[in-house]
Amino acid sequence: METIENIQEELRQTLSGERYNHSIGVMKKAEELAKQYGIDVHIAALTGLAHDIGKEIPNQEKIQYCKEQQIEIDEVEIRNVGLLHAKVGAHITKKFGFTEEMQKAILYHTTGHLDMDLLAKIIFIADKIEENRDYDGVEELRKLAIQDIDQCTLIILDKTIQKNIDKGVLIHPDGIFARNQLLTLKKY
Repeated sequence: METIENIQEELRQTLSGERYNHSIGVMKKAEELAKQYGIDVHIAALTGLAHDIGKEIPNQEKIQYCKEQQIEIDEVEIRNVGLLHAKVGAHITKKFGFTEEMQKAILYHTTGHLDMDLLAKIIFIADKIEENRDYDGVEELRKLAIQDIDQCTLIILDKTIQKNIDKGVLIHPDGIFARNQLLTLKKY
């Protein structure tokens, strides 16, 4: 598996400064949450660092990449090509030796997913609350993330779904399914 330093070097060459700083922030937050929840800190760090590796690839290139790699594109992704960065990024990280678990965490980090494991939830949350994020309610989410990962995931899903409703855009069903599962399992 590639080292953090090697991945950082690749990201410096492929991402804008702002996106690179975001990736470093996600790596740091993923490390913090991994320590809190008892999972491999190095794996969380690598996954957090690489989560947006496909983000700044132009949309037409993302579509072409998916066609060439035979990655299925659904109707929502056709209408919101930006979502494909997760699929493209998950696929790209195969060359780093990322495990299937790590690839799925990258795959699910934008929309959420019914089958999110602990690493996937950590990356999903870290992406939304890393130190460079600044929006109403982010401090409360940062506190909640270290107390109750499922509740934090649910609230972020709710906020994301509401934001998409307000913008009048399609909502990816993976987020809805993840939300419904968390509500079904809710112990609160």
